[in-house]
Amino acid sequence: MIQLLKYIRGYLRICVSGFSPERFMNLCSNKGILLSNIVKEGDVYYMDINLKGFWALRPIVRKTGTRVVVLERYGLPFFLPKLLSRKVFVSGLIFATTFWLWSSLFIWDIECYGNYRITEDMMETFLHENNIHVGIKKNELDIELLEKKMRRQFQEITWASAKLEGTKLLIHIKENDAPILITQKKEEPGSNLVSEYDGTVVSIIVRSGVPKVAIGDTVEKDSVLVEGMVPVYNDDTTLREYIYVDADADIILEHIRNFSARLPFDHVEKEYTGREVKRYYLRFGEKEWKIPGDRPFLVYDSVIRESRPLLFEKLSIPLYIGSYSHREYMNVEYEYSLEEAREQLNEKLSVFLISLEEKGVQIIEKDVKIDTNGNSWVISGQFVVREAVGKSVAVDKTDNGETESE
Repeated sequence: MIQLLKYIRGYLRICVSGFSPERFMNLCSNKGILLSNIVKEGDVYYMDINLKGFWALRPIVRKTGTRVVVLERYGLPFFLPKLLSRKVFVSGLIFATTFWLWSSLFIWDIECYGNYRITEDMMETFLHENNIHVGIKKNELDIELLEKKMRRQFQEITWASAKLEGTKLLIHIKENDAPILITQKKEEPGSNLVSEYDGTVVSIIVRSGVPKVAIGDTVEKDSVLVEGMVPVYNDDTTLREYIYVDADADIILEHIRNFSARLPFDHVEKEYTGREVKRYYLRFGEKEWKIPGDRPFLVYDSVIRESRPLLFEKLSIPLYIGSYSHREYMNVEYEYSLEEAREQLNEKLSVFLISLEEKGVQIIEKDVKIDTNGNSWVISGQFVVREAVGKSVAVDKTDNGETESE
């Protein structure tokens, strides 16, 4: 604390030599002049003295016959004049301080935590509808009202909290873990299972409904496999009524799947020329300012690089500096060789086979060949597969002669 006061008032480091330095220090003590940090080297003394005491030394120096030399100057009285002489530095300091004070009045970043079912887009739309956005003044934001609106808008939220942390608005929410039940109109039962392909039934296990096919039967596309209209008979084996159920069964059908893909002989590739033009831009929030310029090249692609200065990042101010790197290229035509064509077509075939595996389709036989057709390579394949089938289709309740009531 004493050292801080010394620095604020200013002090000097002096060297005292001559006839009687000891008498010099005694007289200073009698006059109330404070001397500190005294060091003796031979017949010379080094010490610190405040500015007020230094201006009162003249009569003491004459009386003692000593010599006083100023070695160093410390403190604000010496630092401020040097600082004020540097106009650019002072202007920058004033601007930075003003900018910091001004920016602290606004919200420059909004973060939301705890949202899982409520997406970021949904939350962003909600905030915009309530005129809450990056750049809004802090005094225009009502925290309590925002929390009430969030709970009112989203049924999933059981608890919501919003708070300001510097220039950042933090929103914490807790969603209801229990599922939200949506009441749906119950539809009347009654549906058939029909085939999506032509093929042969290899397996059938019926859980609900009346099977219309058996193992080994050949079926056509859209033919009924399991019927959802169950007949109920009287004791004399005459038909009394039909009970409508949703047909349910595990049915495996063996059928043929075809695959084909084309690859032109010629293809175009980008070949970069090495020429590049870079243009810089400044972005503040959603507004962007960039250096104007003509189209750099006839054909080119662009790489965007963006960064935020550390100062603005710490203050959560959305000020970014970036650049567009426009790279010129030429479209060059090449022709696929047989090996290249085979590799490309086999890759397409692999994607098709992987999609079948993901659906649980079992491949029994396959016949694949690569050929040319006109100006392209062609891969074609025929696969014998076993696949689960059964598309649910509503029962036509007029088929049994009944009329549906309105």
